[in-house]
Amino acid sequence: MRKVLGRIAIDTRPLKVVAFRRLWLTTVVTAIGSQLTAVAVPKQVYDLTGSSAWVGVSAGAALVPLLVFGLYGGAIADVVDRRKLLVVTNTGIAVTSVLLWLQAALGARSVWVVIALLCLQQVFFAVNAPARTASVARLVPAGQLAAASALSSTVMTFGGVFGPMLAGAAMPLVGLPTLYLIDAVALTATIWAVWKLPPLPPLGGAPRRAGVRDVVEGFRYLAVQKILLASFLLDIIAMVFGMPRALFPEMAEQTFGDPPGGGLALGWLFAAIPLGAMLCGLFSGWTSRVHRHGVGVVVAIVAWGVAMIGFGLSHALWLAVVFLAIGGAADMVSMVFRSAILQAAATDEMRGRMQGVFIVVVAGGPRLADLLHGTTGALVGPGVATALGGVLVVVGTGLAVLAIPAIKRYRFQAEPAAGPTG
Repeated sequence: MRKVLGRIAIDTRPLKVVAFRRLWLTTVVTAIGSQLTAVAVPKQVYDLTGSSAWVGVSAGAALVPLLVFGLYGGAIADVVDRRKLLVVTNTGIAVTSVLLWLQAALGARSVWVVIALLCLQQVFFAVNAPARTASVARLVPAGQLAAASALSSTVMTFGGVFGPMLAGAAMPLVGLPTLYLIDAVALTATIWAVWKLPPLPPLGGAPRRAGVRDVVEGFRYLAVQKILLASFLLDIIAMVFGMPRALFPEMAEQTFGDPPGGGLALGWLFAAIPLGAMLCGLFSGWTSRVHRHGVGVVVAIVAWGVAMIGFGLSHALWLAVVFLAIGGAADMVSMVFRSAILQAAATDEMRGRMQGVFIVVVAGGPRLADLLHGTTGALVGPGVATALGGVLVVVGTGLAVLAIPAIKRYRFQAEPAAGPTG
């Protein structure tokens, strides 16, 4: 039994690398803390305005800097010391959390102040995220990239499951402003951790200033790297056609019998996908022994589509939750292999820019899905819209493989890590 568990349990070998362990611990801290702010901001916006429309406005406003600076942040990460960039951006995120706490604690009544601080925080995050993920390949051996991705992704899904639950439980006890303060204190601790990382200067030469030309070069590079292009395309197909979260409130009430004000079904629907992803991550040790990462991505996305078909056709809550959890597990497998492909297939001088595109795809795809599923659900019903989306995922994946066959031929080849591993 111990041998079996050792083969399927999450692979923790990357944590033996001191530098990666420090970077991973910062992810552990921020995974929970960021969710506190993610709950506090929409709650404060709603309290100030009494309008869900304003909550939507704040989310849309925050998406703009994330998309813009995700691309530019990736370019910056390729031309400067990534450790220094992480220190600066982590400090910026922490300062904005302090300012969010200050305005809430002082009883400020301006929704525009909240939105402005949220947008500023997203600017720092959009620059931070590509630098963080692009640093992994410099810290761990190439053969452990999938394991490192699984460790980071599992922590993020853990935050997605338990962060909102902690926020909901803590808010009545300590008050909304304290959620911002907890996040700020946690972020302050991460600044020291990233400061202790080894220097991560660009391998191609001395640091320089990033410009628009660097962003354009990133897209040119992506256009000729078919394996990277295919991985991004498949993720877009999976998320745009297959993410039905915009329909959860209606399905919770109309299909699964929640009262109008919300209930148990709504909570389960939102928690099921990250719960499935987290459980899969805990038993992801087998991914380190898979070398056909491209095929792994394709199979995982087809499984996601099939799970969404099952969810759309479900009329029992327990069955719907099971299908969503299966989808979450499939999405975790896809994320692990796509991240490993990105780390291994992209050269170090392009990893930041490719991670920036990755952030844009991950952030933008679900937002487009909200629009697509919301409008389609209003026309044909939420169940049919969800099942139809799952069918489109399966069909779209097949067409993408036919258009870019490099994805099914790709095999991971482990090579020594480029840079410090201590």
